[in-house]
Amino acid sequence: MSGQHTRFKGKHVLITGGARGIGLEIARQFAREGAILTLFDNHAGNLEQAGSALKKLTTVYPRCVDISHPKDVLDNVDLTDATLPIDILINNAGIAFETPFLKIEEEEWRRVLDINLTGMFFVSQNVCRKMVTRRRGIVVNMGSKNSLDGEAGYSHYNASKGAVVMLTKTMALELAPYGIRVNAVCPGYIQTPMSKEIDSPEFVSKFVERFIPLNRPGSVEDVAPAFLFLASDETSFMTGQTIIIDGGQLCGQMPDERFKG
Repeated sequence: MSGQHTRFKGKHVLITGGARGIGLEIARQFAREGAILTLFDNHAGNLEQAGSALKKLTTVYPRCVDISHPKDVLDNVDLTDATLPIDILINNAGIAFETPFLKIEEEEWRRVLDINLTGMFFVSQNVCRKMVTRRRGIVVNMGSKNSLDGEAGYSHYNASKGAVVMLTKTMALELAPYGIRVNAVCPGYIQTPMSKEIDSPEFVSKFVERFIPLNRPGSVEDVAPAFLFLASDETSFMTGQTIIIDGGQLCGQMPDERFKG
């Protein structure tokens, strides 16, 4: 692809949850293509490590931000945009807990919704107010396979990610007149530091065998390119859309032995 390694030269990309997992890999791939980065993350140690690694590739501004706090978001978006106008927003920050529906406590419910949905709203609204004045900008939101298909034990996560898809569509409708595109990426089962804290190797093996036609879990390297694709000029006529990266999980029921090659 012509110019692939400089698609984002000089572009300022804000990535929430950019200090580890998929967010860090998205940051790394943007950096390799010439982008200037700002990372929002609430884990100071991970943020320091990510900043040190990414500074070898590009200019990076690590900022310790809890996106569930509106004032923290407002102050840091103002500071970030004043440093350099934000061209691209990647709303990646998110959390998950595996808890049966009947046992979810109010505090856990609110924490998941506050980060995965309300925090995304706070960041998007403040960044897009800046983008509107310039009549240009790109937003890519992190959804999930669970945005489209539920999973037992994750009521709060499923609810938050389902809402992300509708938030994406509504943002796309309202912001299109200002030249701002908004899309989402919905990964399936991806091995990240967060998933490894929840799932045992035995669970992963059984899950893959039962549900994923491509017969392996996804990696952060499988997901990050979709964010760059949606942020590039190659998708200049795409908005309000969702890309699913799930190894075929949502295709339907897995075949039995009669149909396996």
